[in-house]
Amino acid sequence: MRLLLVEDDKLLGQSMVASLSRHGYTVDWVEKGSGVTSALKTEAFKIVILDLTLPDMDGLEVLRNIRKGRFKLPVMILTARDDIRDRVQGLDGGADDYLGKPFALEELLARLRV
Repeated sequence: MRLLLVEDDKLLGQSMVASLSRHGYTVDWVEKGSGVTSALKTEAFKIVILDLTLPDMDGLEVLRNIRKGRFKLPVMILTARDDIRDRVQGLDGGADDYLGKPFALEELLARLRV
């Protein structure tokens, strides 16, 4: 399964790419929200894993752009913003799942399988 990882933290991004790749996923990684739309237009992804705290734009704006662009794929928010208001806002904004950081790889993998 090919997925798009949107994560600005280099260490976490590298770790996630390595871990997910070991579990059979093909991972494309972008570090800025501005790269998401062009990536979605050029590749066939099955899911987007989206951080909300990005250097160039808020992840909720990225989520809105994905939904406005009518891309038909699940979006999982993976972020340190795990207050209940943040989770509700993300899910109401069009996310299919929401996982707070820190997270267990096993849980992330289970959510991806669903």
